[in-house]
Amino acid sequence: MTFTFGVYPGGLLGDETGVITPVRPDDPARITAALRELQGAAPALLVRAYRSYPPGPALPPTPAEPERYLGEGRRLDLVLQYRGPGDRPDGWTDFVRHAVRTGGERIGTLQICEEPNVDSPVLDGSAPGVLRALTDGVVAAKEEALALGLGLAVGFNAAFSPDPAEPFWSALGELADERFHRALDYVGLDFFPDVFRPVPAGQLGAAVTAVLTGFRREVVVRAGIGAAVPIRVCEHGWPTGPDRAEQRQAEVVEEVVRTVAGLAAELNLTGYGHFGLRDADSAGPGLFHHFGLLRDDYTPKPAFAVYGRLVRELTAP
Repeated sequence: MTFTFGVYPGGLLGDETGVITPVRPDDPARITAALRELQGAAPALLVRAYRSYPPGPALPPTPAEPERYLGEGRRLDLVLQYRGPGDRPDGWTDFVRHAVRTGGERIGTLQICEEPNVDSPVLDGSAPGVLRALTDGVVAAKEEALALGLGLAVGFNAAFSPDPAEPFWSALGELADERFHRALDYVGLDFFPDVFRPVPAGQLGAAVTAVLTGFRREVVVRAGIGAAVPIRVCEHGWPTGPDRAEQRQAEVVEEVVRTVAGLAAELNLTGYGHFGLRDADSAGPGLFHHFGLLRDDYTPKPAFAVYGRLVRELTAP
């Protein structure tokens, strides 16, 4: 089994109200140096990037020109966000196919839609027709990849939901056909334990295990997705800030990553991605300003060294 790590290297991100612009612009040279340090001698590292359909200023591409961070075993973890309009807009599958053609062998994983189970202004679950866009996009991406002889993995992600009756999965199961299931290479999970809902002291590993086990055995099966389809942790992080110590962030990264990797064989987990590399604003007022392994001036928090050590130790060939 292959287990790979990744990180989102941009400073721009979204919260529940909109887009947060980093207080310092991205510095490509310092980002590249940080990615090299995280990767070390590991054979691979995925670089997460987001592109939105239709393109526009509301959700700008981030990071800009991610191709500059590739090479030396680093490939794209490319997210194609769908924002409508309409149920089946002309151009969406052309957009997906174009992304596959232009990305080519630089793409390691291609995620269709961003958290389509979440109805939020900055996420795809708020877009009409997102389920159809998801299924059509997965099929189109895989068809294009196969036609070009590319080995990229095509999938989609979802955010963790505590609702056992969340309707997204049964609705996807009703819509997904045989072509979709043949095309699907992985399902991603975004989850942030002990961030939006506190986890009792000493229970973090157990909470992560419960979420991943439930996602595999109780959630994705409602869409007809079986155990042979791998699961990736696409986004996980723990922000620092007032009453949130940097040393605790390092401890959380260590415990969560080791728990995920320890469950890899049992649950068919094939990767982990950290969100993100750098704070948007280390003096900012909200949680979303502080998710980075680096501060906004690129100085490292303790978690940066911890994550790099885990990448080098646990990356499987």
